[in-house]
Amino acid sequence: MRTAARQPLFYAAITLLVLFTTLPVLYAVITIFKRESELYRFGSNPFLYETSPTLDHLIYLFTDTAFPTFAMNSLIIGLLVVAITVALAVPAAYALARLTGHWGERSGMAIFLVYLIPPTLLFIPLFRIVVALGLANTIWSLVLVLPTITIPFCTWLLLGFFRSVPPQLDEAALLDGCTRLQAFWKVVLPQALPGIGACIVFAFSLSLSNYIYAVTFVSESAARNISAGVPTELIRGDVYFWPSLMAATTVVAIPLGIAYGLLFDYLVRGFQSAGAGGE
Repeated sequence: MRTAARQPLFYAAITLLVLFTTLPVLYAVITIFKRESELYRFGSNPFLYETSPTLDHLIYLFTDTAFPTFAMNSLIIGLLVVAITVALAVPAAYALARLTGHWGERSGMAIFLVYLIPPTLLFIPLFRIVVALGLANTIWSLVLVLPTITIPFCTWLLLGFFRSVPPQLDEAALLDGCTRLQAFWKVVLPQALPGIGACIVFAFSLSLSNYIYAVTFVSESAARNISAGVPTELIRGDVYFWPSLMAATTVVAIPLGIAYGLLFDYLVRGFQSAGAGGE
């Protein structure tokens, strides 16, 4: 009887959770195609079209603003940040996973604590470094700085995956004539591919969403990414271009949401493995 009574409450909670997570996205998508006369009319239903939909706001975003430039800059920055993160985090995580003793057990937590340092404490000294290197107002400033956030987290996440691979597999590969690099490439690395995929999504999404570094290091519109450029272009004084803002948000958010959904199980497994490995 208790189980039967709990089922309606369970499904009601699930329904509320689904509505809570999907209604903002649904509202954003509907707003993109609403006419301004309907959008700013008092009492109009935000989820229904009272007049015919329009593509004007979407066209305005891509033709009358620098959004394509922001998107291209974001793509370049994201790909480079991902490449740097994977190139440094993967060997670091493997080396720390095979490090035994007290230092090996505490290394994962120490690296994760580096990730927890707030960017608001770091952007001033990092800005001085960027200026000293002559990278201010260029996309290369973000390519240099953003890996300081992604590498610690991805190293910590991959630690769990590499620690789940028994060291005996490495030793067996070495006995079969493989070098240490070949053993890592052919035996260990395939076991961590789901974690690497999760790290790629995390690093790319963070490069898109980081705002404080993008605003601090880049002030020229031609070098800005989406997170800094869209508010500048579509918020002018007290005028908000809401439909175009919603369009910019949706164009970026939906693909990332799908990617996170596909890799959600790997992310959870990485958190569990990393937590278990750090105990």
